[in-house]
Amino acid sequence: MPKKRSGGGLSPTQQAAKFLGVSVLAGAVLAGIALPAAGALGLAAKGSVQSFDEIPANLKSPQLSQRTTILDDRGKQIATVYSRDRTVVDLKDISPYMQKAIVAIEDSRFYQHGAVDLKGVLRALNKNAQSGGVAQGASTLTQQLVKNYFIEEAGDDPTKVAEATQQTLGRKIRELKYAIQIEDKLGKKKILENYLNITFFGEQAYGVEAAAQRYFSKHAKNLNLQESALLAGIVQSPSRYDPVNDEAEATKRRNTVLQRMAEVGDISQKEADEAKQKPVELDPSHPKNGCITAVKGAGFFCDYVRQILLTDKSFGKTREARSKLWNRGGLTIRTTLDPQAQRSVQASLKDHVYESDSVATAATIVEPGTGKILAMGQSRPYGVNTKNHETTINLSVNQDMGGGAGYQPGSTFKPIVAAAAIEGGKPATQEYSSPYEMAYPSPVSACNGKTWHDDPNRPTKLTNENESEHGPYGMKEATAKSVNTYYVQLISDIGICPVIDMAHRMGVQRADGRKVQQAPSIALGTQEMSPLTMANAYATFAARGMYCTPVAIDSITQKVGSEQKSLEVPKSTCSRAMSENTADTVSTLLKGVVEDGTGQEAGLGSRPSAGKTGTTDERYAAWFVGYTPNMAGAVWVGDPQHKRRMVDITIGGVPHAKVYGGEVPGPIWRDMMSGALEGKPAPDFHLIDIPDDTHNGGDQGKGDGGTDDGNNGTAPGQVTGGLIAGLTDGGTTDGGATGDQGTGGTLPTPTFSLPGNFIQGQLNGGNNGHGHGGHRG
Repeated sequence: MPKKRSGGGLSPTQQAAKFLGVSVLAGAVLAGIALPAAGALGLAAKGSVQSFDEIPANLKSPQLSQRTTILDDRGKQIATVYSRDRTVVDLKDISPYMQKAIVAIEDSRFYQHGAVDLKGVLRALNKNAQSGGVAQGASTLTQQLVKNYFIEEAGDDPTKVAEATQQTLGRKIRELKYAIQIEDKLGKKKILENYLNITFFGEQAYGVEAAAQRYFSKHAKNLNLQESALLAGIVQSPSRYDPVNDEAEATKRRNTVLQRMAEVGDISQKEADEAKQKPVELDPSHPKNGCITAVKGAGFFCDYVRQILLTDKSFGKTREARSKLWNRGGLTIRTTLDPQAQRSVQASLKDHVYESDSVATAATIVEPGTGKILAMGQSRPYGVNTKNHETTINLSVNQDMGGGAGYQPGSTFKPIVAAAAIEGGKPATQEYSSPYEMAYPSPVSACNGKTWHDDPNRPTKLTNENESEHGPYGMKEATAKSVNTYYVQLISDIGICPVIDMAHRMGVQRADGRKVQQAPSIALGTQEMSPLTMANAYATFAARGMYCTPVAIDSITQKVGSEQKSLEVPKSTCSRAMSENTADTVSTLLKGVVEDGTGQEAGLGSRPSAGKTGTTDERYAAWFVGYTPNMAGAVWVGDPQHKRRMVDITIGGVPHAKVYGGEVPGPIWRDMMSGALEGKPAPDFHLIDIPDDTHNGGDQGKGDGGTDDGNNGTAPGQVTGGLIAGLTDGGTTDGGATGDQGTGGTLPTPTFSLPGNFIQGQLNGGNNGHGHGGHRG
């Protein structure tokens, strides 16, 4: 209620005069439209009508924001998301009691007047003058509908909402003209239907169907008399008359509505009195909104779908346009998620890594040859309650899609080097001396005719996991044992650029969006990647050399009025990344890793599979990435904050002195893929005959390349020196920003234990992607 005090605010007489001015203007406008002259008001009306006529009569009913439903690939619901919880229904699907109740309390002469109720204006004027305030309004349902249109169009923009609701003469005049237009075009029944669908009923419920579900867990068509009166009463002040939080106040308001229904003849006085005696009986349902409601642990996949709609230009040229589409909702999004694969991923993650563990795990499965993302999950649940170990950072995807800055993939990058070499003509029998310890070969050719040089005064050395690992080795045995020195010799032989090019053709990119840096150390997996990137890259091998961009959406329909409209969705684009022979050769190499190498714990028994382990220096991350001909998957385990080394650690209740890629991620991969593939065909690879190596390079060992996991005198997060002395002719130096920061706190920027002088000029900020790569896992 307005304040009534001397020396401040408007006096009762002034308030009445203000209301009279608006009312007279409205009447004059209406008179100016209906009659050639307006009698004594003609002069005032003349100017008013001129302004009125300048407003274009082109108001269109906005597409009301509604729920969006996200489905899996079989049409089963994953989650519902919405900016405003609303389900639009036809008038025939709204209880007659509800229709009568809202008209009785909000605009009892709705069916007798036009866009403006002059009798209502005079009645309100008299009432307000008597009360000394604005106790009663005179807006018709049609005018209220127009106001709600403006609010709906404003969306969540506070400035636009303020403009849509400001108490100004200009807005009232504009509202009036549009109301006249709507009355003429829609008719009473459609106006009432639209009003009941657009109005806010409190408790996040927009429209009568959502309100009926929210308060009574029933459809709007099934509302009884007292329930309808309760909902109709809420509209005037959803917070004041909220029955969930103030049942007594809501009951009083309900009874006011019931009495008004009796006064206008919608019900008898006896019916009203009987209904007033009945208590408010709520059966509330809590709003279920957003990806946090996703089933099968698919919250992160749901959020990835949201990110696609907000970033892909298929859904609008600007971010604003795409956000508007998402917030408007009314979408049915059928995705690529395979419920069987998703269940299997979540079950495997739960079995092997606990939510409360000091490290986390993330996994993704994609379909070779189509790019379809079949499953995506992680051990820490989707949500905002950090006390319950929840997070909204999607550890499976790149930073620009809601993920972190990525994790060094370690030796899982080596097959990309092998593919580049084979595609360039190197035979799979290629041998190198592969000593236990060696300095990086220098110089090494890079892209654009430039050359990488090590510092000749302080050459950088690397070692294999075990001293017993020394060559000569051929590619087959070196891959099975994940011999670091072999792969550094290989990239030094073929050059850095073929590897960069092959990675690009396979969709491999840094998770933080920066360019892959040119240094021989990339052979050992020193550039931060996401599990989705690695799974989809390995799908290229499974698809015999065809790379397909990842996709998560099959189709989208949008409800527009009573019709369903199909929207264009981004499609996977496939291109040949390498020859079939190259891909088949890599598959043969990686099949050996699972059968006889470091990945034996990931084997799928009789079902043919191939893959590679990876563990970064100092054990901040461990991986297994593998595939069958019909599915490819990646598993990462580590600390998202990059603080906990996986040494003397318990994961999933199992203690580990040191974590290897084949020891923790490997079994996770085995279990998730076994369940995902159950009942599906088990085709074999197209294998290539690769003669066994003629030399025995020593014991197989357990690790996955790399050096000893000690600090070597270098604290985590601090490296010095000069592996990257620079590229000749003014080439880049592999420097860059130090450390990575992202949404939700410090994001992973793994640091390796490196020899001194490894990166020239790089101090106290993380290694920026350089290092020896990984242990064998």
